[in-house]
Amino acid sequence: MTTAEPSPLTDTLRPTPVIDSDHERVRAFVDEHCLCAQNPTERAITLFFAVRDGVRYDPYGVELNRDAFKASETLRRKKGFCVPKAILLTAAYRAAGLPSRLGFADVRNHLSTPRLRHLMRTDRFVFHGYSEVFLEGRWVKATPAFDASLCEVLGVTPLDFDGVTDSVLQPANQAGDQYMEYLADRGTFDDFPLELMLEAWREAYPHFFEVGGLANTGDMHEEASRVPNE
Repeated sequence: MTTAEPSPLTDTLRPTPVIDSDHERVRAFVDEHCLCAQNPTERAITLFFAVRDGVRYDPYGVELNRDAFKASETLRRKKGFCVPKAILLTAAYRAAGLPSRLGFADVRNHLSTPRLRHLMRTDRFVFHGYSEVFLEGRWVKATPAFDASLCEVLGVTPLDFDGVTDSVLQPANQAGDQYMEYLADRGTFDDFPLELMLEAWREAYPHFFEVGGLANTGDMHEEASRVPNE
């Protein structure tokens, strides 16, 4: 008797302690938003927008422990920066039966707020997170980081997702000013590489580890609305 080899996509469907697609909160989120979706691509599109706009982008309150990155915890908080939002979208895809994994890259952010730049001490965002979903025989990138309301005040067109074209950060804002510049690809992962990310963060942001994370208060939406007048 021969044992069947596991599918190469098996690990991209399984829950993990952080990509907790089996959590009741994540499953309820998927059930709520995918009720009318007719096929995998529709499910992927619907969940992208549910995470992009249903979870407020918040670069503050960055905690350095594993539990803070759980998909179910991001749903509870209804806010998070690029990495927790990518983890949530990946978990939602898995809960919906769609193979998915995490992707990371280093980017230079030319459009931020004075307070965020002061706290980061750099315009380089190390381990920027996104999700990849397997549709129609290929991997497609989905970046749910910035919600539509924040994009409006930043003067940036919100990222679309059609299930076919990679959804990545725009290189320029609506005025044509440089916005995001990709610097390095960190690869894709079936599970959240926390230690690898923290190692890169220790090198890029040593001050994070002196205080245990980033400031827990701030509202980038409100700050961004004041940037043109400063």
